[in-house]
Amino acid sequence: MPSFIADHPMLCAVALTLIDIAVWRLISPNLANWKLAARLVIFAVFSAVLFNDGMNPMQAAPYADDTTLHLAATALQIGWWLFAARTLTVLLGAVMMQRVGHTGRLLQDLLGAVIFLIAIIAAMAYVLDLPVKGVLATSGAVAIIVGLALQSTLSDVFSGIVLNTTKPYQIDDWISIDGTEGRVTDIDWRATRLQTSQGSLAVIPNSLAAKAKIINFSRPADMFGLAVSLQVSPHARPQTVIEALERAMQGCRPLLAQPAPSVAFKASTGSGVEYEISGFVPAMGLKRETRNQLYDLAYRHLQAAGVGLLSATEGSTPPAVSGARALLERSSIFSTLRQEEKDTFSQNMTLHTYRAGEMILAAGEVSDHLFIIESGVVSVLLVKDGHKFEAGRMGPGEVIGESGILSDQAALADFSAKTYCTLYRIENEYLKPCLDARHDIGEAMKALLDFRRHAAQALTEDAPVVPVKKGFIQWLRNRGL
Repeated sequence: MPSFIADHPMLCAVALTLIDIAVWRLISPNLANWKLAARLVIFAVFSAVLFNDGMNPMQAAPYADDTTLHLAATALQIGWWLFAARTLTVLLGAVMMQRVGHTGRLLQDLLGAVIFLIAIIAAMAYVLDLPVKGVLATSGAVAIIVGLALQSTLSDVFSGIVLNTTKPYQIDDWISIDGTEGRVTDIDWRATRLQTSQGSLAVIPNSLAAKAKIINFSRPADMFGLAVSLQVSPHARPQTVIEALERAMQGCRPLLAQPAPSVAFKASTGSGVEYEISGFVPAMGLKRETRNQLYDLAYRHLQAAGVGLLSATEGSTPPAVSGARALLERSSIFSTLRQEEKDTFSQNMTLHTYRAGEMILAAGEVSDHLFIIESGVVSVLLVKDGHKFEAGRMGPGEVIGESGILSDQAALADFSAKTYCTLYRIENEYLKPCLDARHDIGEAMKALLDFRRHAAQALTEDAPVVPVKKGFIQWLRNRGL
């Protein structure tokens, strides 16, 4: 033992305590193992200093003839017990974190409280030489009174321990507790906190959660189920409806391919027949958007198949209207044409069919005609870094080839049939005079072309590299200073 430490043990003990606090604060949380090792070394040196000077924490403090030294030694011996409790708590916490992760935090806190309670009782018994039995008896009576007063709170605490042990859910899981749905943001001593899809905070007592029906949408991971129900006319052929809904599912890119989405008949009444589309998405945040997109696609594909939703049956196109004429009514671009214009326009549209996988319009090709999709799903493929990838899918009512019609420019993407498709083709020699006469249709097509160009550019260009900040200030920020 160095002479300075032997001559000034109390000063060195206090210095070691301050060094421990400073090291624990300065070392980055990412270096947890180094923090733990530093604390163990400092505690070992702190223990060696006390024991070397005769300040045994298992005995009453020395220097009984010197009140100041006696009080200082007593404080350091009590501090040794608290230091030991804190070191043991951190060590157990590191072991538990490796085994059970953050879900064991509540159990870790409980063990830490028990360890500190034992350390305080031991300090009272060994250092202060107090009658521990009497203290324990008194504290037991107080504990009974406090336990009765805090019965509900204690129920939440022990329920929280059960939840952390059985792990029906974890932090960041999407769950439903008795109909309250949200993402788990925290599990503490008293309650589980959920952030709902509306952005509000729901606080559910652990005792209620332990007894309630819990649905965990995050298990298995990266797979969240959704369902969309639709009612159609009872006169529609089931096979026609099912095929249209299957095309709608194939047109919805967020749906996972495995497990595969499905269509099922649910119920039949005198007023209509109910079908349900069910599938899975990779993230909870996609459920609402995917449900909306799936319903829109189902509506369009059913309409293309001549089947209207039950609520839209009265507004559906009359059966006597031709397919081309009905398609113009559904098209967002050409729906503004007058009735007589639509009749003339539809007579200059020719029907073309494509098998699945067949190319409709290749990238780099300047189209001299415009396609309007009547039925089926069209896949849009872009190229990035020499590899093709699917950028989107198109369905009934959407147009292909507007870049060649408006600006004589080549198509930016490959358009191929993902399913069996029927498309109506309009030649440029007929379409050009119409665009010159109807500026609103021309402007709508220009807006569509600009949108697609910007979308293609955003999907194919490389993301900018964010430079890593360096310097002394950033070093301090990384360490939470």
